Amino acid sequence: MSGPAWRSTRRELLQAVLGLPLAALACRRAPSPRTFPGALLGSDVAAGHRLLQRLPDRFPEPKKIGTVIIGGGIAGLSAGWGLLRAGYDDFVLLELEPRLGGTSASGRSEVTAFPWGAHYVCAPPPENRSLVALLDEVGAVEKIGVDGKVTWAEEVLCQAPQERLFRRGRWMSGLYLGEGASQEDLRQLGAFDKAMNVWAGRRDRRGRRAFALPMAHGSDDPEFTALDRISMAAYMDAQGWRSERLRWWVDYACRDDYGLRLEETSAWAGIFYYASRIPAPGEKPEEFLTWPEGNGRIVNHLQKAVGLRARTGALVMDVIPGDRGVEVRLVDVATGAPEAYLAEHVVCATPAFVTRRLLAPWRAARPAWTDAFRYTPWVVANLGLRRAPGSRGYPLAWDNVLYDSASLGYVDATHQLAAKSERTVWTWYLPLCGPDPLAARRLLYLADRQHWCDAILSDLGRPHPELAEVIESIDVWRWGHAMVRPETGFVWGGAPQAARRAVGRVHFAHTDLSGLALIEEAHFHGVRAAERVVEGGLLGGGRDQR
Repeated sequence: MSGPAWRSTRRELLQAVLGLPLAALACRRAPSPRTFPGALLGSDVAAGHRLLQRLPDRFPEPKKIGTVIIGGGIAGLSAGWGLLRAGYDDFVLLELEPRLGGTSASGRSEVTAFPWGAHYVCAPPPENRSLVALLDEVGAVEKIGVDGKVTWAEEVLCQAPQERLFRRGRWMSGLYLGEGASQEDLRQLGAFDKAMNVWAGRRDRRGRRAFALPMAHGSDDPEFTALDRISMAAYMDAQGWRSERLRWWVDYACRDDYGLRLEETSAWAGIFYYASRIPAPGEKPEEFLTWPEGNGRIVNHLQKAVGLRARTGALVMDVIPGDRGVEVRLVDVATGAPEAYLAEHVVCATPAFVTRRLLAPWRAARPAWTDAFRYTPWVVANLGLRRAPGSRGYPLAWDNVLYDSASLGYVDATHQLAAKSERTVWTWYLPLCGPDPLAARRLLYLADRQHWCDAILSDLGRPHPELAEVIESIDVWRWGHAMVRPETGFVWGGAPQAARRAVGRVHFAHTDLSGLALIEEAHFHGVRAAERVVEGGLLGGGRDQR
């Protein structure tokens, strides 16, 4: 792409990444002529769009099986893991993409493994027994005491320095801009912290926490869910919290976990981000557990557990509940051959916008609530570096954030490694926030790899002027529907609750069912779906054991 189209798209990209004032400055410079080895990657959009074509018309006689799991992200893999833990192995997992993991997928270079999306887990409390058990299998648990208290393995706890923030030419410790803060800024920060601690301690009449992770462990009392009807910005306005520094810090949290701005995020979701991670009032938030490949470490473990029951390159076209079972029709992407299964149960571990096209009853009469699900697109890039460029101020951390940028900065993939080489990989994150995710998605796919490289260099070149000199490669991944948006009125507005209800023997498992795109929610819904299958009568291993 060249000429006016290039200039227009470059201007929009730089505005999205840098913000208006800095984008205006950057646009005065011509696009960098430098090119770097790498690839433009992402989901198989062409194969996915075949769902809209409803082809082919004929499928062979279906093969009988106990359960079909559709979707190979954390939710689908956790459903398979849950079935295996219940002693049941008569299932197949079908995934469209050539790799499992969804937005928790990872990659590897000759230097290190690295994430393509989610890159940490908040240390779960003992009562989240399923996730603790999974993390124990992964090797993240040092020991579990008789009181249930978990001691986490030192090597998976995020090492110091954890976070730093770049502003006005230098790096500072932490993500709150404390340097130069006024007494009023600090007063509002203290008031906000106190309020989040109060919310962390609130319980309903049944003794449930107001905010718990996963959210199913918390309260659905209207006293708390009413917060979903206002935005986080409106909630902060009502408290008189107008400090620019505080609002940036909370806005960053909303962008990081939800792909939304402060004005778009449900106040319930905004408070949930903080309160659900505080074990009790006055205690520190739960620690981060992380690996060089991020949550890809968990994906790899689940993939090994599921084994050959997982199939990639499988485009599911139809899910048809019937008297004899649930028929699942699919096409092998590599060969184009149609196939079919007749399952006693199906777990749809797919986002709502996909499920509504798969499930025959929903295609015939699409539930109106499915339109409530909207998704923020993301760009993730992995930069291979021959060495880390120099920094002014606080030293390189695990999470490195730019104050004046719409990006989330970058994570250093080698941060957790005991034996570090000079070479490293930085993972750069950009949520394309805004009120119109469709327009953002168009921009995502309009831009080519050179556009994104130019945007990345413009963004990270400010704290690291010598960055271009040390880059060995840039790989860019486009996530068109990266995460569901917990917008004002959505989380408790009825759509996620309706999406949880089984259709006959079709069960559902996805972060959409919570309205929060978090690994804890994905794992919970996957295991919950497995339990529903088991409760439906699949109590043994394979069909021969029933």
